[in-house]
Amino acid sequence: YEITTRLVGSEMCIRDSRPSAEALCRRLTKGMELYHISTLVDLISLVSIRTGYSIGGFDAGKIEGDFLTLGVGKENELFHAIGRGILNIENLPVYRDATGPIGTPTSDEERTKLSPDTTQILIIINGYSGENGVENAIKLTTDLLTRYAYACDIETDYVRTY
Repeated sequence: YEITTRLVGSEMCIRDSRPSAEALCRRLTKGMELYHISTLVDLISLVSIRTGYSIGGFDAGKIEGDFLTLGVGKENELFHAIGRGILNIENLPVYRDATGPIGTPTSDEERTKLSPDTTQILIIINGYSGENGVENAIKLTTDLLTRYAYACDIETDYVRTY
């Protein structure tokens, strides 16, 4: 599935950007440990590794406005990538709220990152290859959230771009 994400990136003239699922798998194949951040982040990483999808996890309480848009990163658009500092997101697929960018398939933004105080989470599974496998990724995500993060009132929805 990540091959499709990388192809989307190639069509948008992305520089050396590695989708998050691919970066996680590369760490494992090199014998490197994964970062332990929190249960929520660890669950998202596990689903990403198991499914191959790049997955964004955001504190829904920090998202501004009533909706997100998916667009293309602009020249000099400010993006503080979690643990990476300022990231050039020009030509990357970018999710934005009313304030600005919150995530790409390669990184999420500091402003909306998950924290121990997070009580509502938004998870975006980037299924650029279509719906095949997305349902399984959603099921795995909801099962893990229910079992290990004691999540309740989980809502899921497909958002299609054409």
